[in-house]
Amino acid sequence: MKKILSLLLLLVVFSSCNEYQKALKTEDVAVKFEMATKLYDSGKYAKAIRIFEQIAPAYRGKPQAEKLFYMFAQSYYKTKQYYLAGYQFESFVSSYPKSEKLQESAYLGAKSYSMLSPVYSLDQSDTTKALDKLQSFIDNYPNSEYLTEANAAVNVLSEKIEKKVFENAKGYNTISDYKSAIVALDNFVADYPGTPYKEDALFYKLDSAYQLAINSVPTKMEERLNVAKVAQSNLIKFKAETKYKKVADEMLARIEKDLQKFTK
Repeated sequence: MKKILSLLLLLVVFSSCNEYQKALKTEDVAVKFEMATKLYDSGKYAKAIRIFEQIAPAYRGKPQAEKLFYMFAQSYYKTKQYYLAGYQFESFVSSYPKSEKLQESAYLGAKSYSMLSPVYSLDQSDTTKALDKLQSFIDNYPNSEYLTEANAAVNVLSEKIEKKVFENAKGYNTISDYKSAIVALDNFVADYPGTPYKEDALFYKLDSAYQLAINSVPTKMEERLNVAKVAQSNLIKFKAETKYKKVADEMLARIEKDLQKFTK
């Protein structure tokens, strides 16, 4: 009995593969469309894509085109080909503004770009593009059922950009470019006033100002020591019990000691 079932299964698989190959080779676009739909419905998206790519040009403007291009875009999305999915969904939204799949396609198009966003340490061009696409979706469909998901995605991407900007600013301190660090960290705090990295940013500004001051030539030291003293004060004002308090207090003691040289 098991042998018979195995044989029947092999015959079904062989027949299915044979039908697929025939559909790929035939000139009959209707046969191709039927096979692609069958493959899509059974979750065989990669195979469906091969046929959709063949017949898409021939179906533009035809009654079945809306269904075809929706399945085409979904197939790219399901196989994680997000660049192509984003393009196809955007094209679908533009071509079928009255489709019942409009909002879903608009959202999945924007989401496709968000799926391309890399880790924060890499170039964030795709993240910025995804934010633009998601914000456009939110603006165009303020009452959409996908609004909560879209806003959550915006928050995740925005936080990634914020972390990237902070790490870039902090990076100047790491490489001992203290002047650039002070400017970059000031800009970061101004641009992201509610950032969770504010304590860190204020400390690295203090450290940059401190290192710049104590390594200065005498003619510039007093002014730079006072800048560092203000930076220390700003950190403590922001968070009295900062995790950097011990180091900050040690810096302040050194700053005040060095400033005494200029009061004699």
